[in-house]
Amino acid sequence: QVQLVESGGGLVQAGGSLRLSCAASGSIFRINAMGWYRQAPGKQRELVAHIIGGVNTNYADSVKGRFTISGDNAKNTVYLQMNSLKPEDTAVYYCYANLLTTTGSPSYRYWGQGTQVTVAS
Repeated sequence: QVQLVESGGGLVQAGGSLRLSCAASGSIFRINAMGWYRQAPGKQRELVAHIIGGVNTNYADSVKGRFTISGDNAKNTVYLQMNSLKPEDTAVYYCYANLLTTTGSPSYRYWGQGTQVTVAS
């Protein structure tokens, strides 16, 4: 089995910071990519950031310059450092990992449970 466990969400004031963590565990052979989606009330789900091969990153235009995605290969963990938070960042954030298991199955996307981020004005 593979599990992704998220942590770090919470309530902060506008301009504050949070760091989200997502740790993958289980029968993991190789992680090809990890990233974060978010979904705000009444809004479409959007890709916030992802990291491929541990070095290649992409960000949504709305978070460029404020958010940073990084990974720790030894811990199978991805982080999302969120600075200068705005009320419009309020959403449920979902971590994902595209990975290969030790059983030899094809690469598959696994999801975390989601963590609420609320930014108060």
